[in-house]
Amino acid sequence: MDVKEVIERARDSITVKRVYGEAIQQEGVIMIPAALVAGGGGGGGGEGLLPQQAGAEGEAQKASGSGGGFGMRARPAGAFVIREGNVSWVPAVDVNRIVRGAQLLAGTALVLFGINRMLRAIR
Repeated sequence: MDVKEVIERARDSITVKRVYGEAIQQEGVIMIPAALVAGGGGGGGGEGLLPQQAGAEGEAQKASGSGGGFGMRARPAGAFVIREGNVSWVPAVDVNRIVRGAQLLAGTALVLFGINRMLRAIR
């Protein structure tokens, strides 16, 4: 796969359909899910001469190579809800993110508490 092919695949992957899902309609309410999408890619290529082996005679051989890659991440952001002509935004709640934040806060508090006790014991 060459760099141009990676770029083409990346372009095909990043579309508005990745951000906004199919509208869902039920009992007069329309919901349009939305996501946060981020992506990036890169590639490169080069050519040069192969190193001569010891004792080998003749012209140096040419070599070339290329490579590329692409990555994408998406996570739910929320949904637009259309009810009786009114549009509202309902954010998605990421419970794992909340738990991680609470764990980080509790860990920091425990470390600071331990440092404080150690400093008081030294005095």
